Parts: sequence; C-alpha cells; structure tokens
Amino acid sequence: MAKTVDQYFDDLRETRVWRSIFRSGTGSSTLKRSLAIQQNVFLHLFSTKVRTRMLGFSATWYLGTLTLGTFLLLVATGIPLMLYYHPSVPQAYADTKDLQFVVSSGLFLRNLHRWSAHAMVFLVFAHMFKVFYRGAYRTPREFNWVIGVVLLLVTLLLSYTGYLLPWDQLAYWAITVGSNIASAVPLMGDKIRFLLLGGHAVNANALLRFYVLHCMILPLTAMFFIAIHFWRIRKDGGLYSHSSEPTVARAQTEHELSDVLPLPAKVARSGAPQLGPRRAINHG
Repeated sequence: MAKTVDQYFDDLRETRVWRSIFRSGTGSSTLKRSLAIQQNVFLHLFSTKVRTRMLGFSATWYLGTLTLGTFLLLVATGIPLMLYYHPSVPQAYADTKDLQFVVSSGLFLRNLHRWSAHAMVFLVFAHMFKVFYRGAYRTPREFNWVIGVVLLLVTLLLSYTGYLLPWDQLAYWAITVGSNIASAVPLMGDKIRFLLLGGHAVNANALLRFYVLHCMILPLTAMFFIAIHFWRIRKDGGLYSHSSEPTVARAQTEHELSDVLPLPAKVARSGAPQLGPRRAINHG
C-alpha cells in the first residue's frame, strides 16, 4: 500500500536529523505545541496561546502592520540606494543627480524611498493616536507605550538624518535650522549641536555622521525596539479597549449582577452584616 504525503512527513519527523533540529518532537498536545514555539528561534518571541480576537483585523492592527511594512520597504529600497551613493561632499550631490537621470529606475527607487519615509512618519503618528484613544497605554501596557514613544523618536531621527544626504540647498539649510534649534536647549544645547554635526558647521563631518546614523545605527536601533514592541504586544494580550480589560470587565459583570440578584444576595456580595432570624426569648 502506497504511503500518503502525511505519512511521509510523519516518517521525516521521526528521523534523527529532524529530531536534532526540532528537539521538542511532534504531537498535538498543549505541551508539545508550547515546546515547539518556545524552542524555535523565530517563534519564541510570540505567546504560546493568543485570544481568538487577536487574529482578527482591526484599525490598530492595520496601522501597526502598515508601519512595519513601510519600514521594510525603506530597508529594501535603501540598500540599493547605498550602492550608488558616496557620503562625501563633492560626490554626494553628483550621485543624487545620477540616480535621478542616469541610473535605470533610479528616480523611481529614490521616490519610493522618500514617499515610504513620509508614509511611515504619518502612520506612526496615526498608530499612536489610535493607541492613545483606545487607552492601550494603561496597565499592564505602560512599558510597551514607552517603547512606542522611543520608536516614534527613532522614526523622526531617521527622517531627519536622511534629509541631509542629497546635499543640496534644501538639505543644507534644513539641517542648519534644525541644528540651531538643538543648540537652543538649555545648558547642553551647544554640546548636542557639536555632537550632531561633528563640528560647528554643516560640512563633510556632518554628512558622514548623518550617513552612518541613517544607514546603520538608527535602523538597527529600530529593529531592536520593533522586536521588543511586537513581543510585548503578544505577551500583554494584544491591543484592545480598556473596557475589555479583565479588571474592568469583572467590575462591569459584578455591577450587572447586582441589578438582577435578590436583596439578600446583594447584601452578601457587598460584605455588609446580615441580620439572622431572631432567637426566642425565654421569659420563664
């Protein structure tokens, strides 16, 4: 009798090679499924169990996923752009012009990168407004809210550092104005400006620093915090309104029950002392 495809897969899972890679083995029990997730390098960040409504689509899910999609699109378009760009003062502007007029589909690649950056900034703000409106910053999600604020700052820094790379008049004066605003910070403004520009003026040092920040440090920082952000979303039970929190839902349930319970039961639930039946008084 010929084996089916499922039987071939079952035989494969029982081999020593498969067991050496997937040590938890196979099975449909809750323990086996939990071990399969916990011992997988890609899946161990997620929870072993999720609520059914977590798998549904919502406005918050769309905004967060679209933000991640624009970030991945920025990475996919930024890597080819790096192949045609030199972070040096005499060459940066010429490379930008070559991308626009010489490189095949270079204008499309650059515009796709630029508009994806604008879309990411808009989606991050929209996502945070949605989360704030739904009250998802409350307990137990305070830490993930802080991670989201950090990701917002990283997104703004990514957009700001990429603004200088074309090295045209618009980029030069935009960074000049931005660095002068940073220098207005009390006590440490001049140090922040010097650290940002690598000097006292927007020159080759500033271009090199912005290039390293934009192409290496900030993207890696964003990836790190995005991983923590998605992990905490799963561990915290997802994003849902405050009215569905366990403590609030329990309070609402008790309030609804108090409207239908008889009076003795209401008194018992409130913890008030109850008057028992009177004992007969012996006058004898």
